[in-house]
Amino acid sequence: MAYPRITIDTEKLRHNVKAVMKLATANHLTVAGVTKGFSANPEIAKAYVDGGVTYLADSRIQNLKKLKDLDIPKLMLRLPMISEADDMVKYADISLNSEVETVKALNKAAEKINKMHDIILMVDLGDLREGYFHEEDLFEAIEEILNFKWIKIRGLGVNLTCYGGVIPNERILQRLVAIATSVEKRFNINLEIISGGNSSTIHLLEGRLPEGINNLRMGEALLMGTEAAYGNRIEGTDDSVFTLEAQVIEVKEKPSVPTEEIGRDAFGKVPTFIDRGVRKRILCAIGKQDMDLDTLKPMDQGLIILGGSSDHLILDGSDSEIEYKVGDIVSFKMHYVSMLRIMTSEYVEKKII
Repeated sequence: MAYPRITIDTEKLRHNVKAVMKLATANHLTVAGVTKGFSANPEIAKAYVDGGVTYLADSRIQNLKKLKDLDIPKLMLRLPMISEADDMVKYADISLNSEVETVKALNKAAEKINKMHDIILMVDLGDLREGYFHEEDLFEAIEEILNFKWIKIRGLGVNLTCYGGVIPNERILQRLVAIATSVEKRFNINLEIISGGNSSTIHLLEGRLPEGINNLRMGEALLMGTEAAYGNRIEGTDDSVFTLEAQVIEVKEKPSVPTEEIGRDAFGKVPTFIDRGVRKRILCAIGKQDMDLDTLKPMDQGLIILGGSSDHLILDGSDSEIEYKVGDIVSFKMHYVSMLRIMTSEYVEKKII
């Protein structure tokens, strides 16, 4: 068997999707299932479709191309680049936008293939990533976009938590609804989609979501079974859809602090250490090039992650009841961030069951 290896249990994933969709449906929400966490592998994405998501969504056009044979609307999450306008209208049914010049390029590309392209205009409500920060700028953009023959304004959206860490709340999302209402009245148009963010909005789905929000874009909630604002488990979900296995390549007793002068490590940072005396150190053949160490969790609770380099994961095994030896396999659960990197790495074997 090839290692390191990540196993993806599609049956558990379908279970998670159905659990989240039940919650979403109860709150009158459609769901865009975000596929970038598993590099839009079509076999895994099918579990999303089987579980009932309304759209498949990704931030890379290369990933949307992989999903072209799945008969479900596709949504582009990242603001399109003008240079990819032709592919955008071909492989995405809807895209998120915040620049008129980009929408103009999409309109021209859509005209070439005689295909309408829908857009969701993004509003920045404080997280300071994409979107119109001032309402008048949004209104001016809409006035111009309405003249584009091959573009339909499908709705408004907001992104929260991803950059600024702003947690969605009733006041913020009520403001999005109010802006949408103003747009509809001012321009006499119907906005079908009011997208209230991502997996960090789920904590509001217990009677706190403002009326009018009717869509969420979710990856972590479906894949990991957690809401992203506070990291709490969603009722009825499974946290073991993804399991990482890494092989042990060295086991030795060593001091817990380097014995010479400490400078910068391979990543340009000066490391710090806790002196625990001489401890059993276990090296595994996987490293920072493949994953995020801070969001990895050993299934053996007796193991401590000490750190790593590009190609090595270093564990403290002194408190473990297992006598690890070279060739043994160590298993891990992980947070969304580590899963994202592992699924992108060509050096980690993917096993879909």
